[in-house]
Amino acid sequence: MILAASAFNACSLKEDTSSLSVPGNFFRSYSECQSVVNGCYIPVKSIYTQTFYTITECQSDIAFINYGTLDCRLDVSPTLPRYGATVWNNGYLGVQRCNFAVQGIENADCLTDAQRIKMLCEVKVLRAFYFYTLTCMFGDVPFYFDDVTDFAVMDRIATLPRMSAVNTRKACIEDLLSIAPEAPQTRTSDNEGARLGASAAWLLIGKMALWNASKDVPENHDEWVRTAMSALEKLEGIYGNLADYDYAFNATFRNKNTPESIMEVQHAYSRGGISYVSNLACYMEPNSGATHVSQGVYDGISIPELGVDADLHTCARPTKYFSQGLQQRRGKDIRKNSNMAWEYNGQQFLNVDSNPWPGPKFWCPDMVKGNDGNNYKVYRYADALLLLSECHFELGDYDKSIEYLNIVRSRAGLDGYRFRTVPRLQEEIRAERARELFGEFQRKFDLVRWGVWYDALQDNTDFEALRENALPCHEYYPIPEAEVTKSKYNLDNNAYKQYGL
Repeated sequence: MILAASAFNACSLKEDTSSLSVPGNFFRSYSECQSVVNGCYIPVKSIYTQTFYTITECQSDIAFINYGTLDCRLDVSPTLPRYGATVWNNGYLGVQRCNFAVQGIENADCLTDAQRIKMLCEVKVLRAFYFYTLTCMFGDVPFYFDDVTDFAVMDRIATLPRMSAVNTRKACIEDLLSIAPEAPQTRTSDNEGARLGASAAWLLIGKMALWNASKDVPENHDEWVRTAMSALEKLEGIYGNLADYDYAFNATFRNKNTPESIMEVQHAYSRGGISYVSNLACYMEPNSGATHVSQGVYDGISIPELGVDADLHTCARPTKYFSQGLQQRRGKDIRKNSNMAWEYNGQQFLNVDSNPWPGPKFWCPDMVKGNDGNNYKVYRYADALLLLSECHFELGDYDKSIEYLNIVRSRAGLDGYRFRTVPRLQEEIRAERARELFGEFQRKFDLVRWGVWYDALQDNTDFEALRENALPCHEYYPIPEAEVTKSKYNLDNNAYKQYGL
Protein backbone atom coordinates (compact mmCIF):
# COMPACT_ATOMS: atom_id res chain seq x y z
CA MET A 1 0.00 0.00 0.00
CA ILE A 2 2.85 2.35 0.82
CA LEU A 3 4.48 1.61 -2.53
CA ALA A 4 1.24 2.17 -4.40
CA ALA A 5 0.65 5.46 -2.65
CA SER A 6 4.14 6.68 -3.44
CA ALA A 7 4.10 5.64 -7.07
CA PHE A 8 2.30 8.69 -8.48
CA ASN A 9 -0.11 7.18 -10.97
CA ALA A 10 0.96 9.70 -13.62
CA CYS A 11 3.18 8.31 -16.37
CA SER A 12 4.16 11.61 -18.02
CA LEU A 13 4.78 15.24 -17.25
CA LYS A 14 1.00 15.60 -16.94
CA GLU A 15 0.64 14.77 -13.25
CA ASP A 16 -2.38 12.93 -11.85
CA THR A 17 -4.00 15.35 -9.40
CA SER A 18 -5.38 12.49 -7.29
CA SER A 19 -1.94 11.30 -6.24
CA LEU A 20 -0.36 14.34 -4.61
CA SER A 21 1.45 13.06 -1.53
CA VAL A 22 3.15 14.28 1.58
CA PRO A 23 6.50 12.46 2.16
CA GLY A 24 6.06 12.49 5.93
CA ASN A 25 3.19 10.03 5.57
CA PHE A 26 5.45 7.36 4.05
CA PHE A 27 8.90 7.68 5.71
CA ARG A 28 8.18 6.74 9.31
CA SER A 29 10.44 3.66 9.49
CA TYR A 30 13.38 2.09 7.70
CA SER A 31 11.11 -0.48 6.03
CA GLU A 32 8.78 2.23 4.74
CA CYS A 33 11.74 4.14 3.30
CA GLN A 34 13.02 0.95 1.67
CA SER A 35 9.61 0.26 0.14
CA VAL A 36 9.61 3.66 -1.54
CA VAL A 37 13.14 3.08 -2.85
CA ASN A 38 12.09 -0.31 -4.23
CA GLY A 39 9.37 1.42 -6.22
CA CYS A 40 11.99 3.58 -7.93
CA TYR A 41 13.39 0.51 -9.72
CA ILE A 42 10.14 -0.63 -11.32
CA PRO A 43 10.15 1.67 -14.40
CA VAL A 44 13.60 0.33 -15.38
CA LYS A 45 12.00 -3.06 -16.04
CA SER A 46 9.27 -1.50 -18.16
CA ILE A 47 11.88 0.20 -20.36
CA TYR A 48 14.28 -2.72 -20.84
CA THR A 49 12.36 -5.07 -23.15
CA GLN A 50 12.90 -6.58 -26.58
CA THR A 51 11.74 -3.36 -28.23
CA PHE A 52 14.29 -1.29 -26.33
CA TYR A 53 16.88 -3.78 -27.58
CA THR A 54 15.56 -3.11 -31.09
CA ILE A 55 16.11 0.62 -30.62
CA THR A 56 19.54 0.47 -29.00
CA GLU A 57 21.14 -2.44 -30.89
CA CYS A 58 19.13 -3.10 -34.06
CA GLN A 59 18.91 0.54 -35.14
CA SER A 60 22.69 0.47 -35.43
CA ASP A 61 25.55 -0.93 -37.47
CA ILE A 62 25.99 -4.22 -35.59
CA ALA A 63 22.53 -5.88 -35.46
CA PHE A 64 19.13 -5.81 -37.15
CA ILE A 65 15.75 -7.51 -36.97
CA ASN A 66 13.50 -8.01 -39.99
CA TYR A 67 10.24 -7.93 -38.06
CA GLY A 68 6.84 -6.28 -38.19
CA THR A 69 7.38 -4.09 -35.11
CA LEU A 70 7.58 -0.64 -36.63
CA ASP A 71 10.46 0.46 -34.38
CA CYS A 72 12.52 -2.15 -36.25
CA ARG A 73 12.23 -0.10 -39.43
CA LEU A 74 12.09 3.35 -37.80
CA ASP A 75 8.53 4.07 -38.88
CA VAL A 76 8.50 6.72 -36.16
CA SER A 77 7.16 10.28 -35.99
CA PRO A 78 5.76 12.66 -33.34
CA THR A 79 2.22 11.43 -33.97
CA LEU A 80 3.44 7.79 -34.07
CA PRO A 81 6.17 7.74 -31.42
CA ARG A 82 6.07 3.91 -31.07
CA TYR A 83 8.21 2.72 -28.18
CA GLY A 84 9.35 6.26 -27.56
CA ALA A 85 6.08 6.79 -25.66
CA THR A 86 6.94 3.87 -23.35
CA VAL A 87 10.43 5.20 -22.64
CA TRP A 88 9.12 8.73 -22.08
CA ASN A 89 6.32 7.64 -19.74
CA ASN A 90 8.43 5.27 -17.68
CA GLY A 91 11.45 7.56 -17.68
CA TYR A 92 9.45 10.37 -16.12
CA LEU A 93 7.58 7.99 -13.84
CA GLY A 94 11.00 6.98 -12.55
CA VAL A 95 12.02 10.62 -12.13
CA GLN A 96 8.83 11.38 -10.17
CA ARG A 97 9.33 8.42 -7.86
CA CYS A 98 12.97 9.30 -7.25
CA ASN A 99 12.20 12.95 -6.54
CA PHE A 100 9.61 11.84 -4.00
CA ALA A 101 12.06 9.39 -2.42
CA VAL A 102 14.93 11.91 -2.19
CA GLN A 103 12.72 14.47 -0.47
CA GLY A 104 11.42 11.92 2.02
CA ILE A 105 14.75 10.25 2.80
CA GLU A 106 16.54 13.56 3.34
CA ASN A 107 13.97 14.49 6.00
CA ALA A 108 13.26 11.09 7.57
CA ASP A 109 13.98 10.97 11.31
CA CYS A 110 13.95 7.17 11.39
CA LEU A 111 17.25 6.65 9.52
CA THR A 112 20.83 6.55 10.77
CA ASP A 113 23.35 8.64 8.88
CA ALA A 114 24.76 5.51 7.21
CA GLN A 115 21.31 4.33 6.14
CA ARG A 116 20.44 7.76 4.79
CA ILE A 117 23.63 7.99 2.71
CA LYS A 118 23.17 4.55 1.17
CA MET A 119 19.53 5.18 0.30
CA LEU A 120 20.19 8.64 -1.09
CA CYS A 121 23.01 7.32 -3.26
CA GLU A 122 20.77 4.53 -4.52
CA VAL A 123 17.89 6.84 -5.41
CA LYS A 124 20.08 9.57 -6.90
CA VAL A 125 21.76 6.98 -9.10
CA LEU A 126 18.37 5.84 -10.34
CA ARG A 127 17.25 9.43 -10.95
CA ALA A 128 20.41 10.14 -12.93
CA PHE A 129 19.90 6.89 -14.84
CA TYR A 130 16.38 7.93 -15.89
CA PHE A 131 17.55 11.35 -17.04
CA TYR A 132 20.53 9.77 -18.81
CA THR A 133 18.19 7.39 -20.66
CA LEU A 134 15.79 10.21 -21.54
CA THR A 135 18.57 12.40 -22.95
CA CYS A 136 20.00 9.48 -24.94
CA MET A 137 16.55 8.77 -26.41
CA PHE A 138 15.19 12.30 -26.93
CA GLY A 139 18.10 14.73 -26.65
CA ASP A 140 16.98 17.88 -24.86
CA VAL A 141 14.18 17.05 -22.40
CA PRO A 142 12.34 18.78 -19.54
CA PHE A 143 14.31 18.68 -16.31
CA TYR A 144 13.15 18.93 -12.70
CA PHE A 145 14.19 17.67 -9.29
CA ASP A 146 11.01 18.94 -7.58
CA ASP A 147 8.74 16.67 -5.60
CA VAL A 148 5.14 17.29 -6.68
CA THR A 149 3.48 18.31 -3.43
CA ASP A 150 0.94 20.87 -4.64
CA PHE A 151 -0.91 22.02 -7.72
CA ALA A 152 1.39 24.98 -8.34
CA VAL A 153 4.41 22.67 -8.73
CA MET A 154 2.37 20.29 -10.84
CA ASP A 155 1.23 23.04 -13.21
CA ARG A 156 4.76 24.39 -13.61
CA ILE A 157 6.22 20.96 -14.41
CA ALA A 158 3.46 20.17 -16.89
CA THR A 159 4.50 23.11 -19.09
CA LEU A 160 8.28 22.80 -18.90
CA PRO A 161 10.09 23.15 -22.26
CA ARG A 162 13.08 21.14 -23.39
CA MET A 163 16.21 21.90 -21.40
CA SER A 164 19.68 21.49 -22.87
CA ALA A 165 20.75 17.86 -22.44
CA VAL A 166 24.19 19.21 -21.53
CA ASN A 167 22.70 21.11 -18.59
CA THR A 168 20.53 18.15 -17.56
CA ARG A 169 23.57 15.89 -17.45
CA LYS A 170 25.56 18.58 -15.62
CA ALA A 171 22.89 18.79 -12.91
CA CYS A 172 22.85 15.00 -12.54
CA ILE A 173 26.64 14.84 -12.34
CA GLU A 174 26.72 17.47 -9.61
CA ASP A 175 23.98 15.62 -7.74
CA LEU A 176 25.89 12.34 -7.88
CA LEU A 177 29.15 13.99 -6.84
CA SER A 178 27.36 15.27 -3.73
CA ILE A 179 26.67 11.73 -2.49
CA ALA A 180 28.88 9.13 -4.23
CA PRO A 181 32.10 9.84 -2.24
CA GLU A 182 30.20 9.31 1.04
CA ALA A 183 28.58 6.01 0.03
CA PRO A 184 30.27 2.61 0.51
CA GLN A 185 32.80 2.06 -2.28
CA THR A 186 31.71 -1.46 -3.18
CA ARG A 187 30.97 -3.48 -6.28
CA THR A 188 27.28 -3.74 -7.06
CA SER A 189 27.34 -7.52 -6.70
CA ASP A 190 28.64 -7.08 -3.13
CA ASN A 191 25.67 -4.90 -2.16
CA GLU A 192 22.71 -6.60 -0.53
CA GLY A 193 20.27 -7.47 -3.28
CA ALA A 194 22.69 -6.07 -5.89
CA ARG A 195 21.37 -2.60 -5.08
CA LEU A 196 22.88 0.33 -6.93
CA GLY A 197 25.42 2.48 -5.18
CA ALA A 198 28.68 4.32 -5.67
CA SER A 199 29.92 2.08 -8.49
CA ALA A 200 26.92 2.89 -10.66
CA ALA A 201 27.26 6.57 -9.71
CA TRP A 202 30.86 6.74 -10.90
CA LEU A 203 30.02 5.02 -14.19
CA LEU A 204 27.05 7.30 -14.88
CA ILE A 205 29.20 10.36 -14.16
CA GLY A 206 31.74 9.05 -16.66
CA LYS A 207 29.13 8.40 -19.33
CA MET A 208 27.32 11.71 -18.91
CA ALA A 209 30.55 13.71 -18.82
CA LEU A 210 31.76 12.13 -22.06
CA TRP A 211 28.41 12.93 -23.68
CA ASN A 212 28.90 16.54 -22.59
CA ALA A 213 32.45 16.54 -23.92
CA SER A 214 31.04 15.74 -27.36
CA LYS A 215 27.97 18.02 -27.24
CA ASP A 216 28.99 21.07 -25.15
CA VAL A 217 30.92 24.05 -26.53
CA PRO A 218 34.50 23.10 -27.54
CA GLU A 219 36.16 25.21 -24.83
CA ASN A 220 34.59 22.94 -22.16
CA HIS A 221 35.70 19.71 -23.83
CA ASP A 222 38.80 18.94 -21.78
CA GLU A 223 37.13 19.77 -18.46
CA TRP A 224 34.32 17.32 -19.17
CA VAL A 225 36.80 14.62 -20.18
CA ARG A 226 38.75 15.09 -16.96
CA THR A 227 35.50 14.87 -14.97
CA ALA A 228 34.76 11.55 -16.67
CA MET A 229 38.28 10.28 -16.12
CA SER A 230 38.28 11.10 -12.41
CA ALA A 231 35.01 9.23 -11.84
CA LEU A 232 36.03 6.21 -13.92
CA GLU A 233 39.36 5.93 -12.11
CA LYS A 234 37.46 5.70 -8.82
CA LEU A 235 35.48 2.84 -10.32
CA GLU A 236 38.73 1.20 -11.41
CA GLY A 237 39.89 1.38 -7.80
CA ILE A 238 36.80 -0.57 -6.73
CA TYR A 239 36.82 -3.29 -9.41
CA GLY A 240 40.55 -3.82 -9.91
CA ASN A 241 42.01 -6.14 -12.53
CA LEU A 242 39.70 -7.00 -15.44
CA ALA A 243 41.56 -10.28 -15.96
CA ASP A 244 39.98 -11.50 -12.71
CA TYR A 245 36.54 -11.44 -14.39
CA ASP A 246 35.89 -14.13 -16.98
CA TYR A 247 34.00 -12.67 -19.96
CA ALA A 248 31.81 -15.65 -20.79
CA PHE A 249 30.58 -15.98 -17.22
CA ASN A 250 30.20 -12.29 -16.39
CA ALA A 251 28.56 -11.17 -19.64
CA THR A 252 26.01 -14.00 -19.97
CA PHE A 253 22.50 -12.87 -19.15
CA ARG A 254 21.44 -16.07 -17.37
CA ASN A 255 24.25 -15.56 -14.82
CA LYS A 256 22.73 -13.04 -12.47
CA ASN A 257 24.50 -10.23 -10.62
CA THR A 258 27.95 -11.39 -11.64
CA PRO A 259 31.01 -9.75 -10.03
CA GLU A 260 31.78 -7.57 -13.08
CA SER A 261 28.25 -6.18 -13.29
CA ILE A 262 27.60 -2.58 -12.34
CA MET A 263 23.88 -2.60 -13.19
CA GLU A 264 21.49 -5.36 -14.22
CA VAL A 265 17.74 -5.45 -14.81
CA GLN A 266 16.48 -7.93 -12.23
CA HIS A 267 14.16 -10.71 -13.46
CA ALA A 268 12.89 -13.92 -11.90
CA TYR A 269 10.77 -16.84 -13.10
CA SER A 270 9.42 -19.98 -11.50
CA ARG A 271 6.64 -22.22 -12.75
CA GLY A 272 3.49 -21.47 -10.82
CA GLY A 273 5.22 -18.84 -8.67
CA ILE A 274 5.26 -15.06 -8.56
CA SER A 275 7.44 -13.96 -11.44
CA TYR A 276 8.79 -10.90 -13.16
CA VAL A 277 10.02 -11.60 -16.67
CA SER A 278 10.55 -9.91 -20.01
CA ASN A 279 10.75 -11.22 -23.56
CA LEU A 280 14.17 -10.56 -25.09
CA ALA A 281 15.24 -14.22 -25.33
CA CYS A 282 12.19 -14.91 -27.54
CA TYR A 283 13.98 -12.88 -30.23
CA MET A 284 17.53 -14.13 -29.53
CA GLU A 285 17.36 -17.93 -29.79
CA PRO A 286 17.90 -19.86 -33.05
CA ASN A 287 14.58 -19.80 -34.86
CA SER A 288 13.60 -20.42 -38.48
CA GLY A 289 11.13 -22.36 -40.58
CA ALA A 290 13.17 -25.49 -39.85
CA THR A 291 12.76 -25.08 -36.09
CA HIS A 292 10.69 -27.58 -34.09
CA VAL A 293 10.87 -26.20 -30.59
CA SER A 294 8.29 -28.62 -29.24
CA GLN A 295 10.82 -31.39 -29.92
CA GLY A 296 13.75 -29.34 -28.61
CA VAL A 297 15.07 -28.72 -32.11
CA TYR A 298 16.31 -25.21 -32.96
CA ASP A 299 17.19 -24.53 -36.60
CA GLY A 300 17.82 -28.20 -37.21
CA ILE A 301 19.82 -28.95 -34.07
CA SER A 302 18.74 -30.46 -30.76
CA ILE A 303 19.58 -28.01 -27.95
CA PRO A 304 18.52 -29.66 -24.68
CA GLU A 305 19.40 -26.64 -22.55
CA LEU A 306 16.71 -24.55 -24.27
CA GLY A 307 13.91 -27.01 -23.53
CA VAL A 308 10.70 -27.63 -25.47
CA ASP A 309 8.28 -24.94 -24.23
CA ALA A 310 9.60 -21.65 -25.64
CA ASP A 311 7.58 -19.32 -27.86
CA LEU A 312 10.04 -17.79 -30.31
CA HIS A 313 9.70 -14.92 -32.76
CA THR A 314 11.66 -13.48 -35.67
CA CYS A 315 15.23 -13.40 -34.46
CA ALA A 316 17.57 -10.43 -34.20
CA ARG A 317 20.78 -11.08 -36.13
CA PRO A 318 24.30 -9.65 -36.15
CA THR A 319 25.05 -7.68 -39.31
CA LYS A 320 27.65 -8.79 -41.82
CA TYR A 321 29.68 -5.75 -40.77
CA PHE A 322 29.87 -7.23 -37.27
CA SER A 323 30.09 -10.98 -37.95
CA GLN A 324 32.37 -10.81 -40.98
CA GLY A 325 34.35 -7.72 -40.06
CA LEU A 326 34.52 -6.73 -36.40
CA GLN A 327 34.28 -10.19 -34.83
CA GLN A 328 34.91 -12.93 -37.36
CA ARG A 329 34.04 -16.57 -36.84
CA ARG A 330 37.60 -17.78 -37.29
CA GLY A 331 39.28 -14.95 -35.41
CA LYS A 332 41.03 -15.15 -32.05
CA ASP A 333 38.37 -13.21 -30.16
CA ILE A 334 36.92 -15.56 -27.52
CA ARG A 335 33.83 -13.36 -27.18
CA LYS A 336 32.54 -14.51 -30.56
CA ASN A 337 31.34 -17.81 -29.09
CA SER A 338 29.17 -15.93 -26.57
CA ASN A 339 27.93 -13.18 -28.87
CA MET A 340 27.14 -15.31 -31.94
CA ALA A 341 26.18 -18.88 -32.81
CA TRP A 342 27.02 -20.59 -36.10
CA GLU A 343 26.80 -24.03 -34.54
CA TYR A 344 25.93 -25.91 -31.38
CA ASN A 345 27.98 -28.78 -29.94
CA GLY A 346 29.89 -29.12 -33.21
CA GLN A 347 26.77 -29.21 -35.44
CA GLN A 348 26.20 -26.45 -38.00
CA PHE A 349 22.87 -24.57 -37.93
CA LEU A 350 20.86 -24.69 -41.15
CA ASN A 351 20.30 -20.95 -41.64
CA VAL A 352 23.45 -19.05 -40.79
CA ASP A 353 25.00 -18.36 -44.19
CA SER A 354 25.96 -14.70 -43.76
CA ASN A 355 24.35 -13.75 -40.47
CA PRO A 356 24.77 -16.08 -37.47
CA TRP A 357 22.25 -16.34 -34.68
CA PRO A 358 22.77 -14.38 -31.46
CA GLY A 359 24.88 -16.52 -29.17
CA PRO A 360 24.31 -18.26 -25.83
CA LYS A 361 25.07 -15.01 -24.01
CA PHE A 362 21.39 -14.16 -24.61
CA TRP A 363 19.68 -17.57 -24.45
CA CYS A 364 17.30 -18.45 -21.61
CA PRO A 365 17.52 -22.14 -20.67
CA ASP A 366 14.20 -23.96 -20.35
CA MET A 367 12.17 -20.87 -21.18
CA VAL A 368 8.42 -21.43 -20.83
CA LYS A 369 6.39 -19.56 -23.46
CA GLY A 370 7.75 -16.01 -23.46
CA ASN A 371 8.95 -15.96 -19.86
CA ASP A 372 12.54 -14.80 -20.20
CA GLY A 373 13.77 -14.79 -16.60
CA ASN A 374 17.36 -13.78 -17.43
CA ASN A 375 18.81 -10.62 -15.98
CA TYR A 376 19.73 -8.06 -18.62
CA LYS A 377 23.24 -6.63 -18.44
CA VAL A 378 23.09 -2.84 -18.50
CA TYR A 379 26.60 -1.81 -17.40
CA ARG A 380 29.76 -3.83 -16.79
CA TYR A 381 33.28 -2.91 -15.66
CA ALA A 382 34.79 -3.40 -19.13
CA ASP A 383 32.57 -0.55 -20.31
CA ALA A 384 34.30 1.78 -17.84
CA LEU A 385 37.78 0.74 -19.00
CA LEU A 386 36.90 1.42 -22.62
CA LEU A 387 35.53 4.80 -21.59
CA LEU A 388 38.87 5.48 -19.90
CA SER A 389 40.56 4.60 -23.18
CA GLU A 390 38.35 7.22 -24.83
CA CYS A 391 39.18 9.79 -22.16
CA HIS A 392 42.93 9.46 -22.71
CA PHE A 393 42.41 9.53 -26.47
CA GLU A 394 40.39 12.75 -26.22
CA LEU A 395 43.20 14.37 -24.20
CA GLY A 396 45.86 13.24 -26.68
CA ASP A 397 47.57 10.65 -24.46
CA TYR A 398 47.51 7.86 -27.03
CA ASP A 399 49.88 5.53 -25.16
CA LYS A 400 47.59 5.54 -22.12
CA SER A 401 44.54 5.15 -24.35
CA ILE A 402 46.06 2.04 -25.91
CA GLU A 403 46.96 0.70 -22.47
CA TYR A 404 43.29 0.68 -21.42
CA LEU A 405 42.16 -0.59 -24.81
CA ASN A 406 44.56 -3.52 -24.53
CA ILE A 407 43.30 -4.46 -21.06
CA VAL A 408 39.97 -5.34 -22.66
CA ARG A 409 41.50 -6.86 -25.80
CA SER A 410 43.83 -9.05 -23.74
CA ARG A 411 40.97 -10.63 -21.78
CA ALA A 412 39.30 -11.41 -25.11
CA GLY A 413 42.40 -13.26 -26.36
CA LEU A 414 43.38 -10.60 -28.89
CA ASP A 415 46.86 -9.30 -29.55
CA GLY A 416 47.73 -5.87 -28.22
CA TYR A 417 46.84 -2.95 -30.45
CA ARG A 418 49.78 -1.00 -31.86
CA PHE A 419 49.53 2.66 -32.73
CA ARG A 420 49.40 3.56 -36.41
CA THR A 421 47.46 6.79 -36.80
CA VAL A 422 45.13 8.84 -34.63
CA PRO A 423 42.02 8.15 -36.77
CA ARG A 424 42.70 4.42 -36.76
CA LEU A 425 43.08 4.37 -32.98
CA GLN A 426 39.75 6.16 -32.62
CA GLU A 427 38.14 3.66 -34.97
CA GLU A 428 39.58 0.76 -32.98
CA ILE A 429 38.26 2.07 -29.66
CA ARG A 430 34.80 2.34 -31.19
CA ALA A 431 35.05 -1.11 -32.74
CA GLU A 432 36.16 -2.61 -29.44
CA ARG A 433 33.08 -1.20 -27.71
CA ALA A 434 30.97 -3.03 -30.31
CA ARG A 435 32.79 -6.32 -29.71
CA GLU A 436 32.82 -6.14 -25.92
CA LEU A 437 29.33 -4.73 -25.34
CA PHE A 438 27.48 -6.46 -28.18
CA GLY A 439 23.80 -6.80 -27.34
CA GLU A 440 23.98 -4.79 -24.12
CA PHE A 441 21.61 -1.93 -25.07
CA GLN A 442 24.31 0.63 -25.89
CA ARG A 443 25.36 0.75 -29.53
CA LYS A 444 22.97 3.36 -30.96
CA PHE A 445 23.61 5.66 -28.02
CA ASP A 446 27.36 5.39 -28.62
CA LEU A 447 26.98 6.17 -32.31
CA VAL A 448 24.81 9.21 -31.56
CA ARG A 449 27.29 10.43 -28.94
CA TRP A 450 30.08 10.19 -31.52
CA GLY A 451 27.97 11.98 -34.14
CA VAL A 452 28.20 9.12 -36.66
CA TRP A 453 24.90 7.26 -36.21
CA TYR A 454 23.18 8.04 -39.52
CA ASP A 455 26.20 7.24 -41.71
CA ALA A 456 27.07 4.09 -39.74
CA LEU A 457 23.50 2.83 -40.11
CA GLN A 458 23.32 3.60 -43.83
CA ASP A 459 26.66 1.91 -44.48
CA ASN A 460 26.21 -1.23 -42.42
CA THR A 461 22.62 -2.29 -41.68
CA ASP A 462 21.42 -5.45 -43.40
CA PHE A 463 17.75 -4.42 -43.17
CA GLU A 464 16.79 -2.48 -46.29
CA ALA A 465 13.51 -1.11 -44.87
CA LEU A 466 15.44 0.43 -41.99
CA ARG A 467 17.95 2.01 -44.34
CA GLU A 468 15.18 3.49 -46.48
CA ASN A 469 13.13 4.88 -43.59
CA ALA A 470 15.95 6.30 -41.49
CA LEU A 471 16.44 10.07 -41.52
CA PRO A 472 19.06 12.13 -39.70
CA CYS A 473 16.37 13.36 -37.26
CA HIS A 474 15.87 9.75 -36.12
CA GLU A 475 19.10 9.84 -34.13
CA TYR A 476 16.74 10.88 -31.31
CA TYR A 477 13.15 9.76 -30.92
CA PRO A 478 10.46 12.45 -31.10
CA ILE A 479 8.68 13.60 -28.00
CA PRO A 480 5.17 12.07 -28.29
CA GLU A 481 2.80 14.63 -29.81
CA ALA A 482 0.38 14.08 -26.92
CA GLU A 483 3.07 15.36 -24.52
CA VAL A 484 3.70 18.40 -26.73
CA THR A 485 -0.01 19.22 -26.54
CA LYS A 486 -0.13 18.74 -22.75
CA SER A 487 2.80 21.14 -22.38
CA LYS A 488 0.76 23.86 -24.14
CA TYR A 489 3.31 23.59 -26.95
CA ASN A 490 6.26 24.55 -24.81
CA LEU A 491 7.74 21.26 -26.01
CA ASP A 492 8.54 20.81 -29.69
CA ASN A 493 9.78 18.38 -32.36
CA ASN A 494 11.49 20.93 -34.58
CA ALA A 495 14.09 18.45 -35.86
CA TYR A 496 11.28 16.29 -37.23
CA LYS A 497 9.46 19.26 -38.76
CA GLN A 498 12.49 19.87 -40.96
CA TYR A 499 11.73 16.52 -42.62
CA GLY A 500 8.00 17.08 -42.87
CA LEU A 501 7.13 14.79 -39.94
